[in-house]
Amino acid sequence: MRSPVWLVTGGLGFIGSHFIRLVLHERADVTVVNFDAITYAANLTNLADIADPSRYHFVKGDIADASAVAATLTNFEPEVVVNFAAETHVDRSILDAEAFLRTDILGTHVLLEAVRKFNIRRFLQVSTDEVYGDVETGTSSESAPLLPRSPYAASKAGGDLQVLAYVTTYGVPALITRGSNTFGSHQFPEKLIPLFATNLFEDRSVPLYGDGLQIRDWLHVEDHARGILHALEVGDDGAIYNIGGGNPRTNLEITQLLVEFCGRSFETHVRYVTDRPGHDRRYALDCSKIRKLGWSPQHEFGRALSDTVCWYRDNEAWWRPLKGSDFNAYYERQYSGRGA
Repeated sequence: MRSPVWLVTGGLGFIGSHFIRLVLHERADVTVVNFDAITYAANLTNLADIADPSRYHFVKGDIADASAVAATLTNFEPEVVVNFAAETHVDRSILDAEAFLRTDILGTHVLLEAVRKFNIRRFLQVSTDEVYGDVETGTSSESAPLLPRSPYAASKAGGDLQVLAYVTTYGVPALITRGSNTFGSHQFPEKLIPLFATNLFEDRSVPLYGDGLQIRDWLHVEDHARGILHALEVGDDGAIYNIGGGNPRTNLEITQLLVEFCGRSFETHVRYVTDRPGHDRRYALDCSKIRKLGWSPQHEFGRALSDTVCWYRDNEAWWRPLKGSDFNAYYERQYSGRGA
């Protein structure tokens, strides 16, 4: 009997690579095909230590390239497709939205067409809590209206709506997960926690937007990957599942913890910068639906954050090359003239 094959798109990225590692470790009968375009935030070293290469195959390809997607499905005949491939950084979407529209909307469309034509058994779209927009009070359930306020969030919402339309129109067996702010090892250092930690290691300042009181719910990447796997295996077709960590913190609180963990001074290493346009004040997810399926986060936030900082401290060889001239040029473009 042929062992099941799962196609994971964007598997060289942060959450995708953790998901692949989890599947290979805990689903011994599954073979994983990783389809990734290797954009700036992807990293071949994220999965360089996989123990059983006979169960892991890498294909370089763009999900917006229909012929490349079709060729991969023909060659490997997967029964499951999990889509992590996305442009994900809000700041970059504000500077240049086109890549987000191409990957997050057109790319999702290409995958859905392929899933329909190749009769894939299950498709899971990995999305974000940002599609709900700013949540002034309470929490966002899966039935809450989509009110994205950045080009990134709008592109992800567009992909999600296509998934739901294909479920209804074509009967595509698909579902969606929407995760909260995720942190852990192997995250590209443009995001808050790895950016601040690595800057502090370098004795550089960190840019805190506005008053720093924006609230995010923080979820460890291993809990996020496990939640996606759980939804994939026991969730319902056409369903949406929120995956949150239950750890609401202001950006100011996170900054204070990182400064403390890195042994720096808040007064000398933190600079307040002008808030970014359309910055959502608060995200908050109602995760009761996936909890009823049997998933819950396992990582205690304070310990997980400390362990994450230690990982970046101990793995400078991983992140140092990523903060090269291109990164520094982007960094200066993003924050020049903002604050003191």
